[in-house]
Amino acid sequence: MYAEFYGLEGKPFQLTPDPRFYFDSSTHHKAMAYLTYGLSQGEGFIIITGEIGAGKTTLVGHLLNELDTDKFVAAKIVTTNLEADDILRMVAVGFGLDVTGKDKSILLRDIETFLRQNHRNGRRALLLIDEVQNLPTKALEELRMLSNFQEGDRALLQSFLVGQPEFRDKWAFDPDLEQLRQRVIATHHLQAMTYDETREYVEHRLTLVGWKNNPSFDDGAFRKIYEYTQGVPRRLNTLCSRILLYGAIEEVHAITEKIVADVIADMEQENALATRPVNSPSSIRGPINGGGGQMASAAEGASLPADLEERLDRLEKYVRVHDETIKAVLDIASVWIGKNAERGE
Repeated sequence: MYAEFYGLEGKPFQLTPDPRFYFDSSTHHKAMAYLTYGLSQGEGFIIITGEIGAGKTTLVGHLLNELDTDKFVAAKIVTTNLEADDILRMVAVGFGLDVTGKDKSILLRDIETFLRQNHRNGRRALLLIDEVQNLPTKALEELRMLSNFQEGDRALLQSFLVGQPEFRDKWAFDPDLEQLRQRVIATHHLQAMTYDETREYVEHRLTLVGWKNNPSFDDGAFRKIYEYTQGVPRRLNTLCSRILLYGAIEEVHAITEKIVADVIADMEQENALATRPVNSPSSIRGPINGGGGQMASAAEGASLPADLEERLDRLEKYVRVHDETIKAVLDIASVWIGKNAERGE
């Protein structure tokens, strides 16, 4: 909705990581330097950690996009709480190998055969594990065992481990990971962006979708954005997306500090409503009526502060707009499905 209103070519602040929007802040630049150094070494483990929403997955995606596919073959795995044998199966699948009905010994043989074949063809194999903090120690040991595969003095597999801050303590202090520690050649922890980088980040993502200063942002707006998000990319994406939605709904072309403050207040109010018990006596409004009508007061004659009343009215407006958008998408899908059914597809 807001992309059309502001003449943008896409959504600049989508929450799904997209390497096209990679922003080279100082902390991400350092991380890329470590990753590049690791590639030059051709062995061992490179560890990148960062808080939730710090841009780790986008960083990894950017690295993969930069690789020469004639020289590298890469597998990326996003982990859940996998057991040791499961991680081997995921690695094999990541490299495109068939794992049907195969036990651990066969999986190891197939992975080794794959790695040696790529080495003979002049291609290096890279393994990127995202959300590595979810892996138990035994699964990490299996990854370490894979690093034992060698051809002469050259390692056949190099691994990049990407995870949340708790993984720093795990790999650094777990006594059962001593051998893995000895093979870590570089680490970096992603920090939050500075105020100047936060402003550049917002403008960078907008520019990539054809932004021509519509809407404009004043200095106060950027200060408020940084104050609320503390330079964390995912928080920035969430807030800026809501700011643009608000701007489109209200048909404004200049984002001010007050607008940002109002959007933040709306978001905090929604969070408070979402976490409040259903039967909480502090609830002041009931659920939205079907069709997006006015919310009913919990108690007859109850009154609200003017600013809260205004924010809740805007929230109702958000819901109505979303309802209309979803209905339009479903109508389009229904027509498309009907046409395909008529053609027998």
